[in-house]
Amino acid sequence: MWLTASHFIILGLLLVFGIVHSGLAALRSWGEAKIGVRLYRIFFVLVNLPLAIILVVYFFYHRYDGLILWQFQEFLAVKIIVWLLSAISFLFLYPSTFNLLEIAAISKPKVHLHETGILRICRHPQMIGQIIWCIAHTLWIGSSFTIITSLSLIAYHLFAIWHGDYRLEKLYGEQFICIKQKTSIIPFLAVLDGRQSLVLNEFSRPAYIGVCGFIILIWFCHLQLL
Repeated sequence: MWLTASHFIILGLLLVFGIVHSGLAALRSWGEAKIGVRLYRIFFVLVNLPLAIILVVYFFYHRYDGLILWQFQEFLAVKIIVWLLSAISFLFLYPSTFNLLEIAAISKPKVHLHETGILRICRHPQMIGQIIWCIAHTLWIGSSFTIITSLSLIAYHLFAIWHGDYRLEKLYGEQFICIKQKTSIIPFLAVLDGRQSLVLNEFSRPAYIGVCGFIILIWFCHLQLL
């Protein structure tokens, strides 16, 4: 039986994470009014971070479960493609949040409606980064478990971009609509049709430099994990 219990468990874990993550995001205004901006951010992180860690650890230990549909790991070209895609995915996934002090609630967390750096390329870079990550790891691993995980992650992120745009438009109205009209979900579309222009010096921010260092660290870690 290739359809192991782990296939259903990862779906359950992803469902719980999605409900909690998007649910708490939807309750942000209400929660901040009740307990304050910093305390709500701390609560948000303390609830979501353990769920994310459980997901990552469970995926790691079960990534080869089920049916192995292909195995291309012996091909150098595939290895290069996977590493390039993984590096690109991190460049989209993490610099979308510049204010690291706000994440830790050291500085007062705020919603920033900006169109700089990676956001000029794509309004929802985390979604694009997650899709690229899923493609890379599914190509490398080739298991039914990884395919189910990847499709579920992509489905959640597609919902999340709708949910995020809905919440921001509801909160900020015309201000967000203006940002929405000047940016695109599809990478580089707004640049190609003239709504945006790339400003290269915006990519020299510490967030991007930090991600490049993180990619190098992940490279050495993956050599031990694969």
